[in-house]
Amino acid sequence: MPKAKPLSKQMILAAMNKTMSNRAASRYLGVSYIHYKKWAKNYDATKEGYPDLFEQHKNQSGKGIPKFLNGSVKQPAVLDIIEGRVDSSHFSAAKIRERMIGEGYLEDCCSNCSFNERRVLDYKVPLIMNFKDDNKKNYKLDNVELLCYNCYFLTVGDIFSDKQVQTMEEHKPTNEGKVDWEIDDYHLHRLKELGLEDKDELNLISRI
Repeated sequence: MPKAKPLSKQMILAAMNKTMSNRAASRYLGVSYIHYKKWAKNYDATKEGYPDLFEQHKNQSGKGIPKFLNGSVKQPAVLDIIEGRVDSSHFSAAKIRERMIGEGYLEDCCSNCSFNERRVLDYKVPLIMNFKDDNKKNYKLDNVELLCYNCYFLTVGDIFSDKQVQTMEEHKPTNEGKVDWEIDDYHLHRLKELGLEDKDELNLISRI
């Protein structure tokens, strides 16, 4: 997996212009909240009366943010996301996919070859969500499908870069083979629930 991408000031300003909070900006850019915060705090915003861009884009009152995002109101039906009544960018793709499978809108198998074998490690089926029109916000049922890795490769395109394939085949360590681990608050909480909050244990996880 490639290293997490750096965020330029222009990228962060563009995300701020399209969103109402720092968390929404991180989702807009497709990066973790911790990664976004690190870069947003690097850029000065004293002309606007703030020490940095992160402080400038804080929205602690939640003004302009749908109430279901703060956890105080029941989340909307997944059908509202599928039919476009709720902006899908407010949710992670993984959560939308999980809800679509859980509520029967998608089968937990490859829509092309019906592959549904589960991995012993975590009981997950190795599937990739494909958006037929390449619009990753369009969750209409005729636009999304789950494909196994083989069918995705055959019908859509490459899953791994040439360098990643070379690393896997030749067992050569490269920088692209390393993961830039950034654990957000949610995943840190889940690790603590599993008793893995110790730094040495987290470092061990990052090397797996």
